[in-house]
Amino acid sequence: MDREQIIKGLRASNAVAAKVLAEGKHPFGAVLLGPDGETVLMEQGNVSTVRHAETELARLAAEKFDPDYLWSCSLVTNFEPCAMCMGTVYWANIGRVIYGVAEEKLLELTGAHEENPTLNMPCRDLVAAGQKAIEVIGPVPELEAEILQLHRDFWR
Repeated sequence: MDREQIIKGLRASNAVAAKVLAEGKHPFGAVLLGPDGETVLMEQGNVSTVRHAETELARLAAEKFDPDYLWSCSLVTNFEPCAMCMGTVYWANIGRVIYGVAEEKLLELTGAHEENPTLNMPCRDLVAAGQKAIEVIGPVPELEAEILQLHRDFWR
């Protein structure tokens, strides 16, 4: 994927996050892009503290699409996937993950917030422990301020 496609995908995931924020949910969003890096196959916002956008999307995608097809797709999310989410992406056989802002930046905003007890487990470390060479792209510094804006007031 080229930089323009990456940025477009991240903005799409952030738009999903804005939509669920308006519904009172945690502002996390994810989209599944087809092999062309352009076509949005699915989108998902955060549902709850245990039903994260990436996990829900990966599960639904695994039910809908063939694993070989998913290997050529990209899950794009506004924040770095947590261990639960990355594990689900791994098992769903999605071949690429793109995220906008690192988990450590989220921790700076949330601190010890009971609704987001952030894990210190970079998604690349989880992938490295597995048997699949999932490509991970992120963070994307030029979109950090735009993505963080949804979160600044939410976690206070």
